[in-house]
Amino acid sequence: MPKFSLTLICSREIEEKLLDTLLTHVEGEVFTSTPTFSHGTAQGRLSPVEKVMGRSRSVQVQIVTTAEELASLTELLHQRFRGTGLRYWAAALALEGEVA
Repeated sequence: MPKFSLTLICSREIEEKLLDTLLTHVEGEVFTSTPTFSHGTAQGRLSPVEKVMGRSRSVQVQIVTTAEELASLTELLHQRFRGTGLRYWAAALALEGEVA
């Protein structure tokens, strides 16, 4: 079964809600979260300092998932995070595994 890498970019204001949602709905999958900067964020979502800097402080989350789980998860994200500016994209994985 092919797997996908789902990348999510969110503001720090919704980070905890997003991580809580993932912890309760992505069973058995390991995911990562990393502080990052996003560029091209809608101006209405930037603080005055971020407008001057041209970037916003964000969190990037990456999850490896199946196509079925991906569809279910993106539907859930649309329901719970409407209007928050949460961004996402997915890419098919060429290789995935664990060194035990």
